[in-house]
Amino acid sequence: MTFVSNGISIERWTKSSRVALGSMAAVLILLIFAPAVLGAGAIDRMTALFIYVILAAMWNALAGFGGLVSVGQQVFFGLGAYFTIRLADAGLDPFVSIFAAAIVTGALSIPLSLFMLRLKGGEFAIGMWVVAELAHLLVNLDRLIQGETGTSLISLNVYDSGTRRATIYWLALASMAALLGALFMLMRSRAGAAMQAIRDNEEAATSVGVRVIATKRLLFVLAAFGIAIAGGLWLATATTFQPKTYFSVQWTAYMIFMVLVGGIGKFEGAILGAILFFVIETFFGAAGVWYLIGLGATALIFSLYLPRGLWGEIERRFDFQLLPVGYRLKLPGPTKIKWKE
Repeated sequence: MTFVSNGISIERWTKSSRVALGSMAAVLILLIFAPAVLGAGAIDRMTALFIYVILAAMWNALAGFGGLVSVGQQVFFGLGAYFTIRLADAGLDPFVSIFAAAIVTGALSIPLSLFMLRLKGGEFAIGMWVVAELAHLLVNLDRLIQGETGTSLISLNVYDSGTRRATIYWLALASMAALLGALFMLMRSRAGAAMQAIRDNEEAATSVGVRVIATKRLLFVLAAFGIAIAGGLWLATATTFQPKTYFSVQWTAYMIFMVLVGGIGKFEGAILGAILFFVIETFFGAAGVWYLIGLGATALIFSLYLPRGLWGEIERRFDFQLLPVGYRLKLPGPTKIKWKE
């Protein structure tokens, strides 16, 4: 949509963004048919990619758009997997359990937000890590889980391997598309503008009537719900659940890496970062500890020399966005003001 007054135009959609949206829709449709043409290994890797995109997008939503930097988002990843195990053990279909578990995790994040959103900056970041460790310890007390020994999502065995693999792939694809779509629409709404105002200056946002805590809570719960879905989907692909694996801070480290490299606060950045991380993991994941050292060094280099991330640099150099969540003011003549989010 474009508004024009006295030669000054305010744009939200551009030709390139419309083409990008149409291209993404076409790619999603083509991906639906991938299980019919790709092998089992390729389907498993594509499923992992979809989960990485979900994780990156949810952490970027929380930190990049909401200014809530957390190093404890693994709590929702672990709880999503844990409640999937619990609900499936109670007799619920394992695939239904994934989304039911995400709803339970999202519901639990509401009372949690009453305490955590009172914290700011580093206090919030470390506070979330403490919550993750506490949740880890509590899950270990469940006799079904058997401590760090863990358990398996044995109810998936009622499906043959081909059906199971394809179903998990389609669920991951649908979840990624739905969460990205919901986040995109949210960030383009008045609530999204309020979130970014809070990120930029919380006191100023409060002074113009933004409901700070309620707005933060919306983003906090959405991120918890999305990451819980990712945890449940990862469990479905791995089938085994060990608390120390799912509640590991390594998951949040991966989220941070993807967002830093792709571009924090950029909708496209999280997607690009997830793809880059996926490629790096595919080719260098077998390198063990050197792979992790490489990830850390790469993140450090980007933080020092490319703080905007790859997509941020593309946007700065070429004034180019595919999926804008802000507005652009264009003045008469060759001069224009860049996108404002």
